[in-house]
Amino acid sequence: MFGYIRIAKPELKVREYETYKAVYCTLCRELGKHYGFLARFTLSYDFTFLALLMLALEDGCEGFERKRCAFNPLKKCHYCKDRSRFAFPAAAAMVMIDYKIRDNIADEKGLKKLGNRLIRPLFARAGKKAVRQFPEVGEIVSAYIAAQNALETAGCTELDRAAEPTAKMLASLLRLIGKNEAQQRVLERLGYCLGRYIYLIDAACDLPDDLQTGSYNVLRYGMTGDARAYAKERVVPQLYFAGNEAGKAFELLDVKKYKGILSNILYLGLEETFKKELAV
Repeated sequence: MFGYIRIAKPELKVREYETYKAVYCTLCRELGKHYGFLARFTLSYDFTFLALLMLALEDGCEGFERKRCAFNPLKKCHYCKDRSRFAFPAAAAMVMIDYKIRDNIADEKGLKKLGNRLIRPLFARAGKKAVRQFPEVGEIVSAYIAAQNALETAGCTELDRAAEPTAKMLASLLRLIGKNEAQQRVLERLGYCLGRYIYLIDAACDLPDDLQTGSYNVLRYGMTGDARAYAKERVVPQLYFAGNEAGKAFELLDVKKYKGILSNILYLGLEETFKKELAV
């Protein structure tokens, strides 16, 4: 994904931050174990949030254990003892990166296109393995890429329409982790709002570079004045709205544990992230 769903670290309690790191490190370990060492480099905060949310909706807790870090054998990290819940976010991460690389090969030019061609074989096998385990994830991501490509090819100038594929993709992914229809509807709404947030902040951050390269960016249509200032003016109110709506959906969930960490991400982390990224 994009790495925009982050914690507001200064506002977390020490034990909450240690728990968050343990989930992050456990997901890193699972990526390496099932998809190879290089898969660890694809780890993002977005899928850490997904793993944490899945754990938070389950009763009980198997606790944590200390083991050596794969990157630094001299260091020990905390890991979750029960890693059964990490298969889904790990697979989703692999499917996403595989499809993203394929999409980049089709869209990019020059050195960027060559670079994606070179790394594609490293992740193609992992992506296929993940799809075999969770075929529904492959269908969701494939539909997302196709819908996004169609809008970009048509030169979509409407911000809401351009954000829709990302919003629907994350809505569908989060719906998969629900245990019943009521929970699935709430998770779908949460995912939709976070998907809009991700698309909007990514488009705003990429606008200056996209203007130079000629790449598609919905914000370039109707732009006046400085690119960064224009992007902030267009998206910041919508980022606040998407974050607030995500928080409302979250409050409807029966969260069994880690509510403090998840609340930190949704109520503080989202705002802190876009203010930092967009220099608001």
